[in-house]
Amino acid sequence: MTSPEPSFQDAVDLLTDENQEFSRDILFQFSDIDPGQLKTLLDAWPQITLSRKQLLLASLRKELNRDVLLCYDMLAMALLKDEDVIIRTTAIRLLSDCESEDLVPIFLEITKNDPETAPRAEAITALGAYVLRGELDEIFKESLKEIENVLLQISRSGEKTELRQRALESLGYSSHEEIPALIKDAWEREAPMWKASAVFAMGRSCDLIWEENILEGLVDDNEIIRLAATKAAGEIALASARPLLLKNLAEEEDDDVFQALIWSLSQIGGEDVREFLLSLFDRYEDEEEEQIEYLEEALANLDFTEDTQGFDILSFNADDDILDI
Repeated sequence: MTSPEPSFQDAVDLLTDENQEFSRDILFQFSDIDPGQLKTLLDAWPQITLSRKQLLLASLRKELNRDVLLCYDMLAMALLKDEDVIIRTTAIRLLSDCESEDLVPIFLEITKNDPETAPRAEAITALGAYVLRGELDEIFKESLKEIENVLLQISRSGEKTELRQRALESLGYSSHEEIPALIKDAWEREAPMWKASAVFAMGRSCDLIWEENILEGLVDDNEIIRLAATKAAGEIALASARPLLLKNLAEEEDDDVFQALIWSLSQIGGEDVREFLLSLFDRYEDEEEEQIEYLEEALANLDFTEDTQGFDILSFNADDDILDI
């Protein structure tokens, strides 16, 4: 006999029991909650220990990464002003897939006025998605201009290094005339984190003027720079990076860089990529389910990449025929 599905009240009650783990069924109860359920949770919030609250939000974040159909926006927005810095920071991360333009002034307020660095840094990162949407004319031009002004001000200021680096990364999406110089300046610094932020912004720019810098980053001794360059190569679909990415895939020991290599190759496609990715299935045991799922997602993305490339070729040939008439 199967156990009945837990109710929202069951999920709230479980928060006060330190000995109970958060099952997926329990975490599901916090997705798409209504105002009444939110009030129930917030009424109980003061009675829940801080460690339990932090564990809940960390668990929700992990679950959101696994299931894109989940939505914790209602809960996350209610916790953006929580007294705990970790709660506030994680709440911003839970809103990473929310596209509401109403969040722009909220994130700007956090960026400018939160007393702690971590929520400010996370809000700056979140604003990057709105810079991209602004470049795609999906938000009001006034909103984009305000975001760019705030991020540029941080980039030029004496703010903490992490905030300036995050601002540069978010501005990577921007076509503002000042951005290339900011990226170049960051790349020329000695500090690895500055170089990594520069390469990250290069990838977001989708501008091939940074090709040589990205290729240089792929062979850097520092794994943070290699990780940023690997992601950048995929974002730009840099075909010239394919041989290096395949070589690095066979030699890379850092897990984060290794996964980024797989995904970037799926974004670039081309000769030998599918064969290499398929060969990786032998590397994992059957019980390593997450790695196998990641490979399957990468192969599905490779299918999309190759379909898109095929469409481009067909479009080009069709244009040739028209010109020949």
